[in-house]
Amino acid sequence: MPHRWDPIAPPVTGLVAPVRLDPTGRRGPTRAQARGPSWRFTAPGLVVPAGISDDVVEQRILESYARSGAPAVVTGWAALRLQGGGFFDGLAPDGRTRVRVPVAANGTRHRGDLGTAVAEDRVPEDEVVVLHGIRCARAERALYDEMQRIGEVREMAVAVGAACAAQLTSVKRMRLYAATRRWYRDVRLVKAAVEISVEGCRSPQEDRFRQVWELDAQWGRPLLNPTILDARGRFVANPDLLDPGRGVVGEYAGAGHRDLDQHEADVDREAAVRAVGLEYVEMVGRTLRDPARVVARMEQAAARAVHLERRWQLAPRTVPTLDEVLDRRDRHRVVETPGMADESPD
Repeated sequence: MPHRWDPIAPPVTGLVAPVRLDPTGRRGPTRAQARGPSWRFTAPGLVVPAGISDDVVEQRILESYARSGAPAVVTGWAALRLQGGGFFDGLAPDGRTRVRVPVAANGTRHRGDLGTAVAEDRVPEDEVVVLHGIRCARAERALYDEMQRIGEVREMAVAVGAACAAQLTSVKRMRLYAATRRWYRDVRLVKAAVEISVEGCRSPQEDRFRQVWELDAQWGRPLLNPTILDARGRFVANPDLLDPGRGVVGEYAGAGHRDLDQHEADVDREAAVRAVGLEYVEMVGRTLRDPARVVARMEQAAARAVHLERRWQLAPRTVPTLDEVLDRRDRHRVVETPGMADESPD
């Protein structure tokens, strides 16, 4: 079963496209039938069965697309979600408020509504992929548009990290995309965000901690999720962040860490890390909103680590790079499904 915080969204099934009212009742319900309890209006003249909920984010995206017209293209966070981006859930930072579905008009006259944000943009056909019957911007274009929507460099970098965690694109690919789109709006801001982006963070909050570590504390880029072994080569931990020179480990403890079993595992991991001569800094979301407080705790940990004997080593990294994974997947699509690569996000 997929973990709640899995960066790759689980496969979605059972999406239902809205149908138009039909006076004959053959292709859709009549107006009188649609007013009954069996149907739910998604827009004037468009309905889905009442049991189909738009609490499923992909269903909400589909309904917005149906209101926008066939030439339109879903982009931004919504297109990234349809391509498998688990952290692109369509919710504001409070975790409750819905963010409007971003759609490029592509020549349509739809002006948007409470659930849809329509931009007067055109997405060229070579940047369009069809998923679940929805015309979506490919990953790099969708991410570019999402970064424009966010508009703040650090949070734009978090979005890049989330897309990389879902294996939708890479920092190298986004750097190349921005470099070849010099006429796009906010391109300088996007380029600046790409340059502070990383691959390897497992959650947006982990990435925000990494930014404080790197940019506010100015400790340099940490190792992300490295494998730490003891002196005999036995596994110790996979911490979120590690400064091998200072001997400090950083962990972000999200909501999932409040579970009793998870908390017990966290305590055991901290003890194991300290036992091999590493200091430990754990952060929660509230603390991350105060970078100065985070930096102070990091400096305190570094001062303690000076007196510790190093009894640990790093395991060699044997996994392929993200670009190698993406290049292999691209080659597989070309070889296995010529002409059909646009039908699946994986």
